Amino acid sequence: MKLIKTEEAVGHILCQDMTQIIADKSKGPRFKKGHVVTEKDVPVLLSMGKVNLYVWEMEPGMVHENDAAHRLAELCLGPGCVAAGEPSEGKIGINAACDGVLLVNSERLRAVNATDEVMVATRKGGFAVHEGDALAGTRVIPLVVREEVLAAAEAAAAGEKLLEVRPFSARTAAVIATGSEVASGLIEDAFTPVMEAKLAAFGIEVTCRATPGDEMDSVVAAIDGARAAGVDVVVCTGGMSVDPDDNTPGAIKRAGARIVTYGSPVLPGAMLLVGYFDEKGADGAVMRSVPVLGVPGCAMYNKATVLDLVLPRVAAGVPLAKADFVELGEGGLCLGCKPCTFPHCPFGR
Repeated sequence: MKLIKTEEAVGHILCQDMTQIIADKSKGPRFKKGHVVTEKDVPVLLSMGKVNLYVWEMEPGMVHENDAAHRLAELCLGPGCVAAGEPSEGKIGINAACDGVLLVNSERLRAVNATDEVMVATRKGGFAVHEGDALAGTRVIPLVVREEVLAAAEAAAAGEKLLEVRPFSARTAAVIATGSEVASGLIEDAFTPVMEAKLAAFGIEVTCRATPGDEMDSVVAAIDGARAAGVDVVVCTGGMSVDPDDNTPGAIKRAGARIVTYGSPVLPGAMLLVGYFDEKGADGAVMRSVPVLGVPGCAMYNKATVLDLVLPRVAAGVPLAKADFVELGEGGLCLGCKPCTFPHCPFGR
């Protein structure tokens, strides 16, 4: 940095906050560190008693923090993401442009953050967000940064966007509540209303309901009926344990589902099943994959379970693989806090 006359400071960057005091009215920074001095700023600075200023010497190849913020933000702006206004003190936020599930390119995010003098902080991916929600913030650490630092961060992203908000696309669902006690009317079906409420949070309407009992053939027939109705998601509740009369996993498989996982490293919800019915065209190509969920009983009485970690992506049509469930193990232990604050808690985060 160097000391120069205020009249010669136009175009230079302030090295420190400039405090203005107005008697009996206010005292605070009129110009903040990093501000680029303009012609109209000069008389104001002089009236504040600032005859000389410490400014950064902008050498060739150096980039101001606000200009750098724009470039870092651009790395984040995948579909469904927008910049939250202009940079302030080198920081710029990223917001959701629509309701949906936040997807974070974790590998590229780690690579960018491994670059010295830059940072991108995001929310945890895989969770629902709403239009206008804050998703991320970016900045460079110093006031000015070398061009090659930004180039390295951009290279670390490898042409990929760090963030995306995938809109919710599923609109209809079937809920198949297994259990002979429900089918016979001995007890009221308490599971379906819970599923209806959870699905409705993502704009999904339950248009098909069935209570087929426990017999595998009956459960398979109910699943076939749901598929024939053309729903976007099939949810089977109960009968998910390893007890001999718990036939739901077998029925889902017999109905033709491609099983992604039966079991997850999450408590509560270890017995979750996730699969897909791949609907193929005449040429054998998959035209549509309908997710099917085998939901364990814990989802009926626990506010947050593995279902809540998976459902946002299912609702947005994000294909799930075994690796997605393996990753849930870290953070997959619910602490049973009272009251439950999910999703604003460590569970799944």
